[in-house]
Amino acid sequence: MASQESKLAGTRRAAKAGSWYTANPDILSKQLEKWLDDVPNKINGSSLPIPGARVIIAPHAGYSYSGPCAAWAYKALDLSKAERIFVLGPSHTYGLSGCALTTFAHWATPLGDLVVDQDVMDELRATGRFADIPRFNDTEEHSLEMHMPYIYKRLEQTWRDSRPWPTIVPMVVGDGSPSAEKRVGRLLAPYLRDPANAFVISSDFCHWGSDNFGYSTYCTSPELEDLQKLSKYGPAPTDPPIHEAIRYLDEAAMASIETGIYDRFRANIDLTENTVCGRHPIGVMMAALEELASKPKWGKAAAVATDAEEAESNEVKPPEMKGTGKFAFVQYRRSSLVNDVNKTSVSYASAYAIV
Repeated sequence: MASQESKLAGTRRAAKAGSWYTANPDILSKQLEKWLDDVPNKINGSSLPIPGARVIIAPHAGYSYSGPCAAWAYKALDLSKAERIFVLGPSHTYGLSGCALTTFAHWATPLGDLVVDQDVMDELRATGRFADIPRFNDTEEHSLEMHMPYIYKRLEQTWRDSRPWPTIVPMVVGDGSPSAEKRVGRLLAPYLRDPANAFVISSDFCHWGSDNFGYSTYCTSPELEDLQKLSKYGPAPTDPPIHEAIRYLDEAAMASIETGIYDRFRANIDLTENTVCGRHPIGVMMAALEELASKPKWGKAAAVATDAEEAESNEVKPPEMKGTGKFAFVQYRRSSLVNDVNKTSVSYASAYAIV
């Protein structure tokens, strides 16, 4: 059996550079700086970066679509005390139940390489809760890669030429039951409590279109009381137009996330089946925030749950946010404003949480 020390090796290449975003480092650097500069210097009354905003949700599509939206989350992100950055994304390239970790020691970006945190990887693998991402799938997965240039740029802005820079902890979060996601949340909560750790949660929001995404849900009001599936052979509704119905669906999902209650977010997804591709990473982080709120003082050993603790409760209670925060969404965009049942749209959103 391979030793823990041999798990990390080699450099993951920037596979999407040159297609999903430019591979030219000078152009990429200026592009990211422009998008960050375009974000206001204050959000919700606070100067940016927001002190203590160590957790963000940001999109992962091609930069021409999602780059300006992601800048809102990254400009809010506080890396002043960071020693490592966890990056949680969904798996698009293979079926995964549970979570899996990278086996690469470095991640390349056109701007420079980022170093994977060997010690934390060993700790996570020792729990027995994490598989390894197959290397081919790791290289092809865009949900993690699309964040690395932004992370590099923000580290460059925060840390300048000082070394060593914070390390990264890349993982993909696959399908899981509520109890399984809460279990992973409990495992990550001690890391979340530590101010040396920042978290990037990778997710796009609604993927709308029956042919491309198998999702054509429509509603006439923000209350979601009249959900229906549109036929691509039928007429396009106009009251409201499809793109407004998509906004209703996304805003309901974002509002459920902002409650800070995992079960409410899960209930929203179960109701609407909204194609939020990062729903599992988001769920895991919401569970971690709830766990942190419920246990203000603990060590890493507290992350090992008993069978009784893993029993899922049907009762929904607001967490007492003792020193932790809830997500606040600050930007929302769609790739197109759909009016035709045969067109497609992908939504992007940015949020931060103060911890």
